[in-house]
Amino acid sequence: MFEVLQPPGWAKPSGYANGIAARGKMIFIAGQIGWNEQCQFESDDLVAQIGQTLKNVDAVVRAGGAAPEHIVSMTWFLLDRKEYSARLKEIGVVYRNVMGRHFPTMTALQVSGLVEDRAKVEIQAIAMIPD
Repeated sequence: MFEVLQPPGWAKPSGYANGIAARGKMIFIAGQIGWNEQCQFESDDLVAQIGQTLKNVDAVVRAGGAAPEHIVSMTWFLLDRKEYSARLKEIGVVYRNVMGRHFPTMTALQVSGLVEDRAKVEIQAIAMIPD
């Protein structure tokens, strides 16, 4: 399916991969936010929005015939990195509820704002269905 790239001598990362080599059909998932399928926010809580955002990513991936384990890369855009860091254990729980113990390459960025005013997180992803 894919190969996790871990340079010799590097400490193993926690919760993500340094690199992944993959081959197959690519699925590009646009930035998803923490609203439901009707574009309505059900919570203003960061962890709840991350959970919904991950469910949205999962729904798009499945619409393409893939599953969370096919995701090779995720980019997280966050409004508040300090809140994100302070709530990592809670975030880990909601992450594993959707993604399982699959940890693709990830980048997290703090941004000054997102297009939707109530959004606290946006996640963009790429999945690869093996040949």
